[in-house]
Amino acid sequence: MLVQHHPHPASAPPAADGPGRARDWAEIQERMLVPLYEAVYQHLEVGTRTRLLGLGCGSGLALLMAAARGAQVTGVDTDQPRMDLARERLLPDSGAGSGGGSTAAGIEVGAHRHGGTRLLYGRPAEAGDATRPAYNLITAFQPIGGCAVDDEEDADSLAAALSAAVPMAERGSAVVLAGWGPPERCATSAVLRVAGRLTERLHTAKSWQPALRDDLEEVAGRAGLRPDGSGRVACPFGYADMDSAVRGLMSTGLFDAAVAAADQATVEKEVIEALHPHVRPDGTVWMANVFRYLVARTP
Repeated sequence: MLVQHHPHPASAPPAADGPGRARDWAEIQERMLVPLYEAVYQHLEVGTRTRLLGLGCGSGLALLMAAARGAQVTGVDTDQPRMDLARERLLPDSGAGSGGGSTAAGIEVGAHRHGGTRLLYGRPAEAGDATRPAYNLITAFQPIGGCAVDDEEDADSLAAALSAAVPMAERGSAVVLAGWGPPERCATSAVLRVAGRLTERLHTAKSWQPALRDDLEEVAGRAGLRPDGSGRVACPFGYADMDSAVRGLMSTGLFDAAVAAADQATVEKEVIEALHPHVRPDGTVWMANVFRYLVARTP
């Protein structure tokens, strides 16, 4: 599920059924990126000493996995329906009488019993808190490739989000960016190209494009970060049936421009046709993919 991407801070564009699509993301699509989250956390030895800031945290699965390792986590996003689901996952008792809640600034703060977990609706700047220790890990897991990163506006937006977060971190802290792997190693590429074909009729529309080899390094450089290693992770997309596959893929937001250029029914029909080669005899849908992550360091 994803910066996807996300990272800008990542969030899905508005939809007619925002809560429904957010739940499709949380229940169907987001789990496809679990191998990526796990590989990054293992590589960086995330644990009880980790103070993590997740940009574009979405419905919070990556934060939940880090918290399970003992990390203190803060997530920020501009997608309210996904943030509502993240709160259900990470702050289930943060309602009245629990010591948590929402401030006028839109910041949701968990009670002490939640280990200092915070979920904030807004931009990265909202995550600053002079009363708390500085972060030592920043993640931007929404995969680059959701929109063309060589588009100056998108690249600048992501770099700006990272730049806003960097002053909140200790010197030399890790910053993680993620992106799609080579198209020839991502079976989902053929399905995502549907969005590109349908948006050709809108010259200004942004559609999915495969990430280039140095996209992650370019964005890190714009934010003043120093690359410090990278890795590739297999993240297959597997669905119980065609309906789940369509709902999961549509929940990413990568087809929104195509829907605007055509209509929902046309896009779903094209997606189904593109998925047919990936349907197994038992009706499940399976696509092998590779994602890449970059570890950079704050100055």
